[in-house]
Amino acid sequence: MSALLELVKFGQSYWIDDLSRAMIKSGELQRRVTEEGLTGVTVNPAIFNAALSKSNDYDGQIRQLAAQPASSVYEALIVTDVRNACDILRPVYDRTEGRDGFVSLEVSPLLARDTQGSIAEARRFWQAVARPNLFIKIPGTPEGVPAIEELLFEGININITLLFCIERYEAVALAYLRALERRVAEKAPI
Repeated sequence: MSALLELVKFGQSYWIDDLSRAMIKSGELQRRVTEEGLTGVTVNPAIFNAALSKSNDYDGQIRQLAAQPASSVYEALIVTDVRNACDILRPVYDRTEGRDGFVSLEVSPLLARDTQGSIAEARRFWQAVARPNLFIKIPGTPEGVPAIEELLFEGININITLLFCIERYEAVALAYLRALERRVAEKAPI
């Protein structure tokens, strides 16, 4: 048995901070899920840039989208990979009743100080990927906290990044509680 599979006995989840179309197409991601017990993936612009620069796997889709703005091409490429990764991890999500099996996609780091921009990009990613096992990663900056609350209130799965002090952690925890209270008041599921 894989040492990574042994982690489950201790209540641990095995995630990777890496994703590429090559991992998806070759079956490597599927193998890691089924043979190594992989339970989650996180991706950000730096990881995706590395995947793009090391492979020709994106060339066909880039050619199809060449007339669009670069930001639209980027979004289409990353949405394709994240959606496919979500599909591969969906059995984990189902088996764990939504406790694991997620793919976490970060909003642009350029939005770390932009509440409305973070909300808009998170909504776009959420709707484009359209999978229940997607996390949208939002920074725990002062501007990120209201975005976190609003997105959680809307029912979007959020993963928080850039938490470097207790004050920020507390602010995020309170935003989470406010979002749940708002959902209860609206009779939305929590």
